[in-house]
Amino acid sequence: MYKKIFTLALLAIISVANAQVIIGDATGTAAVKTSVLLEFAAGQNKGIIVPYVRALPVGAAVVGGSIILDATVATTARMKYYNGTSWFDLSGQDANLTTALANQPTVLQAPELSTSKAIIGNTTSSADGVLVLESTTKAMVLPIVADVQNIPSPSPGMMVYINKAGAKRLAVFNGSKWSFWKP
Repeated sequence: MYKKIFTLALLAIISVANAQVIIGDATGTAAVKTSVLLEFAAGQNKGIIVPYVRALPVGAAVVGGSIILDATVATTARMKYYNGTSWFDLSGQDANLTTALANQPTVLQAPELSTSKAIIGNTTSSADGVLVLESTTKAMVLPIVADVQNIPSPSPGMMVYINKAGAKRLAVFNGSKWSFWKP
């Protein structure tokens, strides 16, 4: 019993000290792991899906770098990024999420506590969010795909990084169309 407790405690300490998560395999996509907080397996043709929100967050609860699928009006949903002062539209076009939202519980059906969140990179965070990446020296590596056409059924709110010669860019799916951003 003592060995099991010791092993669990040691694993907990190592995971906090390392504070890196790879989803999908044990390798990930980053060659050098020292500045990676969260990454995804290569060659999966999958993305990360940001939260749908039915009420746009405002005030002190919003942290710069937040990315959401704004579904305050289901027929005009758009991917948005908070730049520290205002919400910036990443989609450039509307999507109708009426059908998708019919399958999602409302706040009354599934109330959320403001303290409910998963934090990677630290044990606490003042940021309000579903998944909080808390680090001043590490970043998330988005799921990497060769082409969005290789994703069989993209979900509204999906984000990927396209790693194709001459077309390296961020791609976001608002539920209707892909939008692309390049540096």
